[in-house]
Amino acid sequence: MSLPLVNNYRELLLSNTPMIDVRAPIEFAAGALPSAVNLPLMVDDQRHQVGIRYKNNGQKSAIELGHSLVAGKIKEQRIQAWRSFIIANPSAVLYCARGGLRSQLCIEWLADTGVSCPRVEGGYKSLRGFLHQYLMTYCANHSVTVLSGMTGTGKTEIIQQLATGVDLEGAANHKGSSFGRPLDSQPVQVNFENRIALDILTLQNKRPKAQIIVEDESRNIGARHLPHYFADLMGRSSFVVIDMDFEERLERLWQEYVVDRYLKTMAFFGDSGEQAFSDYLRDSLLRVQKRLGGLRTKELLALMDSAIARQHKDNFASHRHWLAPLTSEYYDPMYSYQLDKKKEQIIFRGNRNAVIDWLQTT
Repeated sequence: MSLPLVNNYRELLLSNTPMIDVRAPIEFAAGALPSAVNLPLMVDDQRHQVGIRYKNNGQKSAIELGHSLVAGKIKEQRIQAWRSFIIANPSAVLYCARGGLRSQLCIEWLADTGVSCPRVEGGYKSLRGFLHQYLMTYCANHSVTVLSGMTGTGKTEIIQQLATGVDLEGAANHKGSSFGRPLDSQPVQVNFENRIALDILTLQNKRPKAQIIVEDESRNIGARHLPHYFADLMGRSSFVVIDMDFEERLERLWQEYVVDRYLKTMAFFGDSGEQAFSDYLRDSLLRVQKRLGGLRTKELLALMDSAIARQHKDNFASHRHWLAPLTSEYYDPMYSYQLDKKKEQIIFRGNRNAVIDWLQTT
């Protein structure tokens, strides 16, 4: 039987081709592609059993065990799940870890039912390898423009609006500060890297000569870290800086860290939202205690607790009492220090509108 193989990784990724990932759930959770759905041949325990059999008795015995574990109604259910996805997505492809026995068996079973589906040569490993190599090559041969500015200048919002912007914080699902943790969870490191590579690949394909713009970030965005070669690329690139008055930045931060976060927390947690919001604020402040110092942290916590107690009486206004000193005493000095080190790389700075105009026309 001639089984169709595809290895045009670039086209598969750029076209957002629907993909069936037949690896076990534990493998999928460790790293996957945005357009893939996990419809496993074997669940985690079955894969574990087959792996032990392979180690102890060899491939033939492992294959026999796999066939016995995925048989009868279980086999029918697996095939039906794949068939349903392919019928709904006629351009779909299928892959396993390395394009070997599992994916080959899956498409053979599908073919027996009259359904044809290409499988990816080299499997997930080759798709992931393509993205990894692409990002490394891009970083070695290109520059980016880094959008910088004090906390509260709305850098992420600008990046999201720009046709050539790549949203690193969006890829990490984290706003990049102690108060920027998501309500849900961050992606695993591999998926974070896959997302960045795919976003740049897509943008470069649409606009090959475009200068990509990213937000000024530290190496870590929450629990995710930028690949060293990407962090190095940012470090040697040109910077554009937003200048904004303190009071305007404070209002932006108050809206984002307090008002919007409260509304999102209540929607996410329901009846336990009030406590979750309070815990989020206190924990976020305690995360920067080392830099603030114990006494100052204690003072800001007291202001924060007072604001939490009054927030429904003063429409959250008292939260400015701790947010203002936190911004001026912690975030601003940190950003000023970092920007001073990069002053020779700054090619433009201005107010928010001037920066947006410059980035859109350069």
